[in-house]
Amino acid sequence: MPTYDYKCKKCDHIWEEFASIKAPPTKKCPACKKNAAERQISAGAAILFKGSGFYLTDYRSDSYKKAAAADSSASAAPKTDSGSKSESSSSTPKSDSKPSSGKSGDS
Repeated sequence: MPTYDYKCKKCDHIWEEFASIKAPPTKKCPACKKNAAERQISAGAAILFKGSGFYLTDYRSDSYKKAAAADSSASAAPKTDSGSKSESSSSTPKSDSKPSSGKSGDS
């Protein structure tokens, strides 16, 4: 159901009304109670996406999606190669543990 803008010709009161498309226009002003209300031409409402699942990138062009996919696959490839090269080129195995602070916790 749309929202209509109204203005009273007598008292210049402006208000909005939520009504069915089939409903007749309101004639009575809620402020001065005179039959001088006139429906105004409004700009309309914007489309509002409410709820989960609506993202800015959902409606991108196909060329943008292809370029983004190529960019993400190109940036992902060097990360996997560089990680395997650094491990195979090093002569000593690296551990994930933190370096000791001078105190030995094993003894």
